[in-house]
Amino acid sequence: MTALAPSRQRPGLLARSWSRIKLLKESPVGMVGAFLVIFWIAVAILAPLISPHDPNESNMDALADPSPSAVNWLGTDNQGRDILSRIIWGSRTVLAVAPVAVLVAYAIGCFFGLLAGYYRGWVDQVINRIADIILSFPAIVLYIIVIMRLGPSAFNIVMAVVFIASPQITRIVRGMTLELREHDYVSAAKMRGESALYIMLAEILPNARGPLIVDACLRMGYTTITIGVLGFLGLGLPPPDPDWGGMVKDTYAMMTVYPMMSLFPALSISSLVVGFSLLADGIREISLRD
Repeated sequence: MTALAPSRQRPGLLARSWSRIKLLKESPVGMVGAFLVIFWIAVAILAPLISPHDPNESNMDALADPSPSAVNWLGTDNQGRDILSRIIWGSRTVLAVAPVAVLVAYAIGCFFGLLAGYYRGWVDQVINRIADIILSFPAIVLYIIVIMRLGPSAFNIVMAVVFIASPQITRIVRGMTLELREHDYVSAAKMRGESALYIMLAEILPNARGPLIVDACLRMGYTTITIGVLGFLGLGLPPPDPDWGGMVKDTYAMMTVYPMMSLFPALSISSLVVGFSLLADGIREISLRD
C-alpha cells in the first residue's frame, strides 16, 4: 500500500506578504523609496530626542538674521522659531494623519466596493450613484468645504480625506471584484456553501491585494500633498503646532529675501511624496515578476 505524500500547506497571507517585502531589495527604485519613507518615520518617532530646540520656542535674537547658523542649522522662521525643529516635529503630523486617513478610507472603500462588485444589480447602482455625486466635485473644493464646516484639526483632516478618498477606492475595488468573482476559486467557495461575506473577505480581497497595496502607497503620497495644501491654505493644524504646509504659508511673503524659510518645509513634503511614489513603483515592479 503506497503511503500518501503529505500535502504542502500554502503559505499564509502574512508569509506571502513578507516574501514580497524581502523581494523589494531587488528593486533599486523601491529601495530608494523605502529608505525615504523609513527615514521620515524614524524622524517622527525620534522627534523628542533629535529635535535641537522646542519647535514653538521663539529666539528673538535670531530675528535680526534668520539665516542658517551653528545654533539654528536650517535657520529660523519669521517668528524666530527653529526651522529644523519644526520640520522634525511636523513629520509627526503627516505620518500620524496620512496613514490613519488612508487606512480608514480603504476600510470603507473596500467594504462598499466588494458589495457593489459582488452583488451587482441595485446594490451596485446605489453605491455607484453615491460615488458619482462625491466624485463630481473637484477634490480641493470638497476639502475646503469640509474643513471650513468642521474646523481645522487633525481629526477633521482625517474625516475630509476619508470622505473624498473612499469613493475613489470603492471604484477600484468594485472593478477588481467584478473580474475576480468569475474565477474558479470563487465558484468552488460557493459550492462549499461559504457565505458571501467569507467569499468577499477570504477569496476576493486577498487576491486583489497587489494593486491595492500599490494604490495605497500612491494614495499616501496624495494625502501628504493634501495635508500640505490644506496647511498652506490655513486649513491645517491650528497654530502653533508645526505643520509643513503651514510653515510654507507663514513664510511665503519672505521667500524673495530668505527662501530657506519656505524651501526646507517644501522639500520635506516633496521627499516624502517621492518616497511613497518610488515605493509604489518598486512594489509594482516586483508584482509584475510574479
